[in-house]
Amino acid sequence: MPTIEISMKDLQMLIGKKISMKDLEKYLEYVKGEIENVEGDRVKIEIADTNRPDLWSTEGIAREIRTEVSSERGVPDYKIKKSGIKVIVDRNLKNIRPITVCAVVRNLNIDEETLMQMIQLQEKVCETFGRKRKEVALGIYDMHKIKSPITFKAFPPEEIKFVPLDFEKELDLRQILLQHPKGQEYGHLLEGMDKYPVFIDAGKNVLSLPPIINSNYTGKVTSETRDVFIECSGFDMKFQMPALDIMVAAMADRGGTIESVDVVFPDKTIVTPVMERGRIKVDLDYIKKRSGLDMKKEEIKNLLSRARFNANISGNNVDVEYPSYRQDIMHPSDVVEDIIIRYGYNNIKPAIPKIPTTGSQTETSVFSSVIRNLMIGTGAQEILSYYLTNKENLIERMNLEDMNVVEVENPVSDNWCIFRTWLIPSLIEFFSRNKKKEYPQRIFEVGEVVIPDSQRETMSSNPTRLAWGLAGKDAGFTQAKQNLDFLMDYLGIRYEIKEKDHPSFIPGRTGRVYVNGKGIAYIGEVHPQVLENWGIEVPVTCFEINLTDLFSVMKK
Repeated sequence: MPTIEISMKDLQMLIGKKISMKDLEKYLEYVKGEIENVEGDRVKIEIADTNRPDLWSTEGIAREIRTEVSSERGVPDYKIKKSGIKVIVDRNLKNIRPITVCAVVRNLNIDEETLMQMIQLQEKVCETFGRKRKEVALGIYDMHKIKSPITFKAFPPEEIKFVPLDFEKELDLRQILLQHPKGQEYGHLLEGMDKYPVFIDAGKNVLSLPPIINSNYTGKVTSETRDVFIECSGFDMKFQMPALDIMVAAMADRGGTIESVDVVFPDKTIVTPVMERGRIKVDLDYIKKRSGLDMKKEEIKNLLSRARFNANISGNNVDVEYPSYRQDIMHPSDVVEDIIIRYGYNNIKPAIPKIPTTGSQTETSVFSSVIRNLMIGTGAQEILSYYLTNKENLIERMNLEDMNVVEVENPVSDNWCIFRTWLIPSLIEFFSRNKKKEYPQRIFEVGEVVIPDSQRETMSSNPTRLAWGLAGKDAGFTQAKQNLDFLMDYLGIRYEIKEKDHPSFIPGRTGRVYVNGKGIAYIGEVHPQVLENWGIEVPVTCFEINLTDLFSVMKK
């Protein structure tokens, strides 16, 4: 979850009203924010919503609070003028970094706090929303040092030289990757390429080597800067457009004037930013059913207006307009969530459901609780990981070639785009994130996985699994079997292990576990290639049991 730092004075200036720290706590509920720390005028805020990059700055938070303390309501209206600036995109960037969208913002008054927020928002958008600059790299430049047209072009690494930001000596593109801290951190994004992407102006001044670093000449914004040029580069417009809109909206909220740029691709010309409002239809009955609130039309319209939506209600339909930077609005339920947030979760009165049944745990849940207690008894620590993951973690890093998975149709992030089919990758990821902790490390997880199943109405099944893992210099097959023996002995189950290779485990040190002839688990030592893929330097041994199948066998 992103944590941002703001100035209370700066926030109050943007809101247009003085508010107390207690007021701020209350208003932060509208942005899923919580005060983490206060030191004088500086406030650290944790934002729980990772789908709202527009909130990761003072400007974004102030924009939402203004609807509570002033008459300002609805979708912000940002005017866009023409700049006359052109950016020409080279066709040779097709397999390197083919897309850019750009803007100019003029008449800025950049003080120290404005500059800090600009840099903070830029970094948060690139690191989190932009997947560590892979999907979005965002550059901001002093417009007065740039001559149009600007060219976004691919160059051999030794052909172009410039002084990178915060450096004093001139380097070629390859040297930047090797010597500059940002080159060392993000150089892997250009790995294996014969040519590198470069923004360069008509005066042969280099703007940047995206997604690595800006030029120290054009790419250094200071308190003397009044007009800025902004570019976002990457591979998909669904990331570029919102990122650009978020940045220019923040600058416009500080009094800047937005101007468009003509981006000339080999096959078309587009004008950016567009800042086109999104539209979605929501049924009134759906709002009432999902929220559980019996609200009148005017109340719904007012709540939407406070949440920065425009709403027109006709009959039972609500036509909703939302800002261009709200890329998270994908379903009517997203609109309902914002209505509830503005209504206030604490204002909702709980109601006991009138149903003639008694709630209780399922047999599988009770069985899972028993398993958890047993595993804790072995000295292992329980972890909880996300159901959503990605193919790199679930398949590629686990030394697998392919796997049938359930995918999210329109994922907001490529980090969370498929459902997990097994738990061991989650254990390995945990070990990879705790390499500096003391060994040995013993962990386990009990949870559901999602398996494609064409025979079911939902086209998937959700068996419960147990995964156990040990990382340390002495981790081996014997320790895994000892823990499996302990579990099975307690449950009174006889089992056998048959040698069976698995790409994620070391050949000859892997087995398939059978109970009454049914395969219900894998056990073994993790393959060295898998450990290398995750950057783990100690042996790891694991087993994973299908508890749903095990419980079914036990009941027979």
